[in-house]
Amino acid sequence: MNVIDFGISPYRIEWTRQKEIQQALIEKKRAKDTGFNESVLVGEHLPVYTLGFHGKASNMLLNEEELSKRGCELVRIERGGDITFHGPGQLILYPIIDLEIHSLGVKKYISILEESVIILLKDYGIKGERIEGATGVWLDKGRNNERKICAIGVKISRGVTMHGLALNVNTDLQAFSAINPCGFVDKGVTSIQKELQKEVDMSKAKERLVEIFLKQIGNL
Repeated sequence: MNVIDFGISPYRIEWTRQKEIQQALIEKKRAKDTGFNESVLVGEHLPVYTLGFHGKASNMLLNEEELSKRGCELVRIERGGDITFHGPGQLILYPIIDLEIHSLGVKKYISILEESVIILLKDYGIKGERIEGATGVWLDKGRNNERKICAIGVKISRGVTMHGLALNVNTDLQAFSAINPCGFVDKGVTSIQKELQKEVDMSKAKERLVEIFLKQIGNL
């Protein structure tokens, strides 16, 4: 597995990189060429809002001028899910793998992404949970202060994945006030930093999340 740490990078650059890697894997798969490496991209983005292909533009609460003043943009992309924010302090994981090689269906793959985050959060003494019908990882499930800590959205072509998960580690949560996160108007957003009331070492979190994910898909 080829692990690429892209540091802190503009969204569009890594979006293009993902599409190039995914297309290369698809072409080799068509040619029945098994001599290729799957990839996992990990890092952080400069501030940006992304909207999934089924997402509602009305969940962005700022107009283009207001976004521009913030030095930010809204990008509509091909993943599932609605609207979310990416920025420094948020841990991004983009696996580009062939689900068929790992004998995985889409539902199981999403579950593995969620489980990877749940295991990582346990390392920090935080209980992450799933909510039926709401992809991602949540805290205080079923309570009035139910809040999301990790968003998940993927795109799969010919069994090959792209996009993935965004875990709020040391994220500036004020950025989420400009949207209805993931389309929800009645749920909060949180981060590991907010829950622990202290900043977390991002490099350690990145390394650990990649390790957990690779174990989950049987590559470690």
